[in-house]
Amino acid sequence: MRKSKKIKIVPLGGLDEIGKNLTVFEYGSDLLILDCGMAFPDEELLGVDCVIPDITYLQKHRARIRGIVLTHGHEDHIGAIPYVLKQFNVPVFGTRLTLGILKNKLKEHGLLNSTKLHTINPGEVFSLGDFKVEYIRSNHSIADAVAVALHTPAGVILHTGDFKIDATPIDGEMMDLARIGELGKEGILALMSDSTNAERPGFTMSERTVGKTFDHLFEGCTQRIFVATFASNIHRVQQIINSAIKYGRKVAVSGRSMENVLNAAIELGYMKIPKNTLISIDDIGRYAKDKLVIITTGSQGEPMSSLTRMAHSGHKKVNIEPNDLVIISASPIPGNEKPIGNVINDLLKLRADVVYDRSEDVHVSGHACQEELKLILALAKPKYFIPVHGEFKHLTAHKKLALMVGMKPKNIFMLKIGDVLEITQTTAKVIGSVPAGEVYVDGLGVGDVGNIVLRDRRHLAEDGIIIVVFAIDSASGTIVAGPDIISRGFVYVREAEDLMDSVRNVAKNSVEKLGDGSYIDWTNLKNNVKNDVGTFLLNKTKRRPMILPIIQEI
Repeated sequence: MRKSKKIKIVPLGGLDEIGKNLTVFEYGSDLLILDCGMAFPDEELLGVDCVIPDITYLQKHRARIRGIVLTHGHEDHIGAIPYVLKQFNVPVFGTRLTLGILKNKLKEHGLLNSTKLHTINPGEVFSLGDFKVEYIRSNHSIADAVAVALHTPAGVILHTGDFKIDATPIDGEMMDLARIGELGKEGILALMSDSTNAERPGFTMSERTVGKTFDHLFEGCTQRIFVATFASNIHRVQQIINSAIKYGRKVAVSGRSMENVLNAAIELGYMKIPKNTLISIDDIGRYAKDKLVIITTGSQGEPMSSLTRMAHSGHKKVNIEPNDLVIISASPIPGNEKPIGNVINDLLKLRADVVYDRSEDVHVSGHACQEELKLILALAKPKYFIPVHGEFKHLTAHKKLALMVGMKPKNIFMLKIGDVLEITQTTAKVIGSVPAGEVYVDGLGVGDVGNIVLRDRRHLAEDGIIIVVFAIDSASGTIVAGPDIISRGFVYVREAEDLMDSVRNVAKNSVEKLGDGSYIDWTNLKNNVKNDVGTFLLNKTKRRPMILPIIQEI
């Protein structure tokens, strides 16, 4: 039976949000996953470690999955892979550095030996069922990033991944615009393109400009220098090390992710570091301050990162001292502005000199600005266009750019996660949706923290808890002991004895209202205590603590 020449695109993350990138492509009986990332929780998600895509749809179609194809090694593109592989084991394809970084994650989760990893170089083509997957060299804030062209019987789908067009990249390998142009001439059915910087005019600056800033800051500096940056940006780290060597400084590294990525990059030959340049963080006391550079994690103000612990004087091996120079070589991920601001304030309180994005050119974006996005649209000449990777305002801005270069409004699709877009050579339409959303990872628990748990955590964080404990004779229904009142996060009991006495009386009256005890509805009893105590405290304090009755039946 002849297959219908149509392809389905199902985004399960990365739309109307930053991070959690995962897109499903389906043709016939074959299903391919492009990227599999996580997102960092915002301050509303109390206690949550990370957020991953809901893969209910993938679990339902696990027998059809041919593999996971990766564009690059950032957390928002590979961070969910260990959690997905625990549900179904499928092969993973990526470039050398991408898989080198992934191996560390798989090792931590005990999955390294059971996972089939396939190294693919830019320019190579490999088959997954009816999909022929082509890797196209790209530029981003991490080495070995690629765009992906999916060649199918229905047509070619080009996904840019995260990218910018850097004419002077650190590794000398510019994005393969010629290949994108060739595909455009041959005919691209649909383009999916990174929208992160779609609101920014002009071009993104080259990574090399940051190296000049480091040279400027290091030259003649007599201070001990700290540089916080993304661990994965090995070209940035290489430039920091180059400047350190140029001005006679040793380099120490702080932060587990920084050490892991650095070791992988050195092992794979992506970084060139002269012998005796790197020293252990344990040995920094043996060197004069003007002979040291310490590269650290924490450029996003993460609570447990090295820089944050240094700023709070809680790092075991390094203390920030007056006159230290701290360079934060990153711009805030949306939502992280406040944590980074807090870290900068804490560093300044320690009388360190702090240089960050707004005061010097110590960071350039890894994402394309408007002129680059228009260039890709012009080269690709797609029949259909789907802006991806960004909040709704970014997707909307990218849609406007596509209209500017002459695309028809009906051929541009602003998808939501879970939408199913079906494309043929002549038609494209959203034909339905699949289960999609967020799964919260908290410690070892995956998905066991939901909206009800988060609501309770917010309640506890905002108003505290009152625990009412008493023992009741099951035969008579009379109180044998208590009620005892325990307060956490509401008031300090010793300073509110009169209020606690009143709460005790209210709880006692709630129990006594139930009658002679011939039959006790324990659920009703707990609800009565909860409602009466809650109403009393709201009237007295205008606050609503969580009320937790604990009844012991004797």
